[in-house]
Amino acid sequence: MSYISELVSSRELLANLTIREVKGKYRRTVFGQLWSLINPLATMLVYTIVFSFIFRARVVTGDPSGITIYPLWLMCGLLPWMFFTRVVNGGMSSIVANGSLIKKVYFPRIALPLSTVGSVGFTWLIEMGVLSLALLVFGSHLLPWLPLLVLMMALLALFAAGFAMLFSIINVYFRDMQHLVSIVLQMWMYLTPIIYPIDLVEEASAKYGSWILTVYRLNPMERFVEVFRNFLYDNRWPDPTDFVFCFLAAAVTFAVGFLAFSKNEKKLAELL
Repeated sequence: MSYISELVSSRELLANLTIREVKGKYRRTVFGQLWSLINPLATMLVYTIVFSFIFRARVVTGDPSGITIYPLWLMCGLLPWMFFTRVVNGGMSSIVANGSLIKKVYFPRIALPLSTVGSVGFTWLIEMGVLSLALLVFGSHLLPWLPLLVLMMALLALFAAGFAMLFSIINVYFRDMQHLVSIVLQMWMYLTPIIYPIDLVEEASAKYGSWILTVYRLNPMERFVEVFRNFLYDNRWPDPTDFVFCFLAAAVTFAVGFLAFSKNEKKLAELL
């Protein structure tokens, strides 16, 4: 409890580190924070051209919203995934990148990966706001679902923060971790129904064995993406088991990451 109270007392430091990350990310750039919109839009354009026009990906109809726009369906899953990967990658390198600061002065080191969550979350709020406006323009009725959407954003933030804290410690001991994680995240993305509907997995499961879908759905990000699409694109309640799965995944991952970080926090200055 003393470590937690110490972190709470350092909330001003956490806020300042977050602001530093936000301002420093696009420092000396012409477009500034507009890059937070340009990057996902460019990614959406590439995926839309490749998978919608070239590979003729199946257009998913929102149930019951009735929306049939692949780019919007794609972004409902892509933005949560991009937030997750940014937090994991940024948080994992936060300790090593601030090694000189850690050696000079004492402060709760956990503020570094958590500030990454805050700075990436700031950008994510802008992106989700633009996506929500686009969905409203094209007939989505997501306004009643906004409180639950915010709750899901908080759960995903906790889930990503857990990985960020855990990997930031491992990265201090094994610098190869950042390269390994980048490969794993690439594979993880294609094992998550972001650019293709889960219907394809269900069809393969019906053909080759139900175990395929069972194993596939053990992926926590599959559940997060599904719930986000239920709120944003479909405008309906998600499957209760999906929501419970997301809650448990966020709680367990954050707890593991926090415990791992708090136990190794005092050794960081010596290891860097």
